[in-house]
Amino acid sequence: MTSASRKLTSALLGPLLSVALLAGSAAPALAAPCKDAKGKFVKCPPKPVAKKGPCKDAKGRFTKCR
Repeated sequence: MTSASRKLTSALLGPLLSVALLAGSAAPALAAPCKDAKGKFVKCPPKPVAKKGPCKDAKGRFTKCR
């Protein structure tokens, strides 16, 4: 290897290594973010479903949303 290729390799190796470490450490934190009062991991409650569009009554007429 020439000195120019060694400089290029060392210049690229540091940032790539740090990105790989950051990406690897973020995955476990996203796996189970919900904890109970004692600090134990529990299953997260389901997220509420967002309504789409305006509210309608049983007959299909537009009403005030609650």
